[in-house]
Order: sequence, then C-alpha cells, then structure tokens
Amino acid sequence: MIAMQYSITLPADCDMAIIRRRIADKGHLLDDCPGLAFKAWLHAARGDRELPSRDNLYAPFYLWRDSAGMNAFLNGAGFAALSHDFGRPRVHTWIPWQAELAGDLRGAACATREIATLPEHTDLAELQRREAAAVHAAMADGALAAVTACHPGDWTLVRFRLWPGARTDFAGPARQAYRVGHVSQPR
Repeated sequence: MIAMQYSITLPADCDMAIIRRRIADKGHLLDDCPGLAFKAWLHAARGDRELPSRDNLYAPFYLWRDSAGMNAFLNGAGFAALSHDFGRPRVHTWIPWQAELAGDLRGAACATREIATLPEHTDLAELQRREAAAVHAAMADGALAAVTACHPGDWTLVRFRLWPGARTDFAGPARQAYRVGHVSQPR
C-alpha cells in the first residue's frame, strides 16, 4: 500500500464553491479506479468556524493498494488536467504502517491529517506499535478510516483519519482538518 497526498493552496479570496463544484463533477470518476483503496476529495476554507484552516486548500488524500494504480493515475488524463488547471503539485507519499477502513467510507464528512517529524533516535519498532494502537483507538472512537504511514526519506509520519462528522477536538496547531466532498472507493 501507498498513502499519497498533494495540497493546492488557493488564494485567500478564492470562491471555494468552485472547488466544491469540481469535486461534485469529478468525484465519481475515480469510484472504481484500479489499485485504489480510497480517495478522499478534501477541501478546507479560511473562515470555516467549525473546521478552521489558515488557508483555502484543495488536498485529496489517497490510499493505493499498489504502485501500478498510483502510477497509472499520476501518468493519466485526470492528473494532467489537474496539473493544467493548478500547476503540477508536489506529491507526498508514505509507506503505511497501519491502515484500517470501515466497509463504506462514503459517509465521511470530514478528515484530519497530522504530519510529524520523527526525532533521530526514535525507536521505530516501538513507535509503530504505538501508532497501531492509535489507529485501533481512532476506529473505536468512530473513525471510518485511520491510516498511519511513514516516509523514511525525511522521517515524517502522517496520521490520517476520516470521520462521519466534525468535532471540537479536531482543531489544533499540528492538525489540519478538511471537509470531505466525496470518497471514491471500489464498490
């Protein structure tokens, strides 16, 4: 599996209805994409009182079952169109340590993402055990999906969660909250 995300920062005065419409028009196109476990079509808006964000963002998050599916997407017409419209974004990837998914993710209304840099002398095996427990705890707490993944190139860890609704504890200085416009996944 491979976790992947790109984030496009939009102007402060951007009409986010344009992004919501883009998601509504294109979201279904990846519903049965080969190799895709899920794609969460995410957006965040400045001034959103329930899910505050410093920036207006369009930031889809993917969980790929294999690299062939990811490569087909990145080399395909959909990503080419996105790159044409917004410029080619920097794509971040991580190797999943733990991923748990409810059967149907289409009820997700919001998502949270944290990225942490691992200290140099971190006991990686122990951290992976703790992160697996955190994934289980998130699922028990109502998450529809919980993914923790590591990028050993820069030793960053991503913690991604899909939730059925917003909660006050989602906001935080190290956590980005998003609205979910659509979830693509195999039927």
